[in-house]
Amino acid sequence: MNTPAFRVESDLLGERNVPAEAYYGVHTLRAVENFQISGTPISAYPNLILALAAVKQAAAEANAELGLLPVPLRDAIIAACHEVREGKFHDQFVVDTIQGGAGTSTNMNANEVICNRALEILGHQRGEYAYLHPNEHVNMAQSTNDVYPTALRIATFFAIEHLLEAMEVLRAAFNDKAVEFAGLLKLGRTQLQDAVPMTLGQEFSTYAVMLEEDMARLREASALIREVNLGATAIGTGITAHPDYAAKATAALSRITGIELLTAPNLVEATQDCGAFVQISGVLKRIAVKLSKTCNDLRLLSSGPRAGFGEINLPPMQAGSSIMPGKVNPVIPEVVNQVAFEVFGNDTVVTFAAEAGQLQLNAFEPVIAASLFRSFKHLTNGCFTLAEKCIKGITANPERLRETIERSIALVTALNPIIGYKNATAVAAEAFANNTNIRDVVLRRKLMTEAELNEALRPEALTQPRVYPSNPPPKSGPAS
Repeated sequence: MNTPAFRVESDLLGERNVPAEAYYGVHTLRAVENFQISGTPISAYPNLILALAAVKQAAAEANAELGLLPVPLRDAIIAACHEVREGKFHDQFVVDTIQGGAGTSTNMNANEVICNRALEILGHQRGEYAYLHPNEHVNMAQSTNDVYPTALRIATFFAIEHLLEAMEVLRAAFNDKAVEFAGLLKLGRTQLQDAVPMTLGQEFSTYAVMLEEDMARLREASALIREVNLGATAIGTGITAHPDYAAKATAALSRITGIELLTAPNLVEATQDCGAFVQISGVLKRIAVKLSKTCNDLRLLSSGPRAGFGEINLPPMQAGSSIMPGKVNPVIPEVVNQVAFEVFGNDTVVTFAAEAGQLQLNAFEPVIAASLFRSFKHLTNGCFTLAEKCIKGITANPERLRETIERSIALVTALNPIIGYKNATAVAAEAFANNTNIRDVVLRRKLMTEAELNEALRPEALTQPRVYPSNPPPKSGPAS
């Protein structure tokens, strides 16, 4: 006997043929047909699927504890949720990430997949909802309006953890280079003009510190999303839920996820407020801004190899041109720059979507979710890529560093407290006009002895604070 290709399911709009092998049902089928927008299904973001399964498991446990869900049905739902959280059936989460309905299609996709797998566990066929129903049982005491934002928060928490891991790898790579380059004196620059000496190690240490600061901000922001509205149901009043359900479901969800979750003190407010997502997105933008600035620096410092700064070498990753033989481009910093640009745009989307909410619900959380998850995914991959394919392989060009520092007029700044501003200005002007170096001009003018000059121009003296004689007598030398 041939196995039927379809099963018949119905909703308020009528009957539809659902593929027999599908774990999703009629609601998901309609959503797939209606929302052909991004081409990216929610399964592209596994953290969201894991979070949805965790919410459904917590709800089943709480409802059974309250005597509202029969134990056999609870056990089947929990078993199905376990399988989803282990990575099974993710291919059945097929609705587009961009969807109307405030996430209802995502919630129903989860309800149907978990229900149909639970039916099999109970010994029934998929679609035999008389025994276990997606809405009546899997979605008991729930609404999309508390399930979806709660799942988003859990998924965001996990995404933060993954991003922090990637940022730490990148931070450590910069820190290792800071140690490696600690003894290499170079010229610092402000406004792309010669400034004062520093070490290449100091320059690379700043990139590590910037990442440390952003990691701290990200951890602070993650605390905001531990407050959930599970139990709010439709608008925050808890209609259809037992009075003890919110506390029990949130406690179960904390245990399942390993996250210390809290029930929001005002569920009506929490159901409509997307401020935490705006805050998270803002931190992601901050990270992207500084990562992009860092990549700009890397491209500038490695520019050349003959006609640019040429102070460092980025590891060559691929041929750079289809027409210019031998050209190698800074492709890894360039791709991270582009990730940053995308994050800037995603933050704008989150801002507008959060602002567009009306009254007791924000209907635009799906695009908030899609924007945040893209930012998290690409920033995480970008940090790993930058660390492994660029930073760890950077080498320095000591000869080029020495050449620029010795020829720089900026060295005179270090002598200003010793010879005075007027003499220092004259020395700088002469060195620039005659294309010579500061050392030769100072000695010719007899402003310092060679021993004094050597002491003043020691790398340690040039790259950190030092004690100068108080009110040194003004030195004067022969006029130029």
